[in-house]
Amino acid sequence: MKVFPVGIPLFIFVRKEFNEMTIDEASQKYNIPIKILKEYENWGLCQEVKKVMGSWHYDDRDIERLSMIITLHDIGFTNEEIEKYMLLMMQGKISEKERIKMLNKKRNGILDEVHLKEKQISRLDYLRYEINKEKNI
Repeated sequence: MKVFPVGIPLFIFVRKEFNEMTIDEASQKYNIPIKILKEYENWGLCQEVKKVMGSWHYDDRDIERLSMIITLHDIGFTNEEIEKYMLLMMQGKISEKERIKMLNKKRNGILDEVHLKEKQISRLDYLRYEINKEKNI
């Protein structure tokens, strides 16, 4: 089973080392929950997936798209945002501006959260300072 470093987008590590695999094989090999694979199928994002004898078979492009989905999920995209982003991605260069807009919006939201946390830490530090100051009197 492949193990990927934490904090590095999974899609960077996908290699062209297989032709097709079943949903169970893809789940095991890339540690992708079957629930996510089934959701991926339901979104209609797996154009290249073939159904053979009742089971889905994934190729390397599907795994690359799945790794992008996991990366988007890891950075805080909702399922709806992921679906929209992936549908835009499948349109190619024509949708680059819209995808950049989505990424910038998510980035700005995360920065707002970081700044809020920094303010909270500053207030906590002040309260700690006040307590320690009283001890030293």
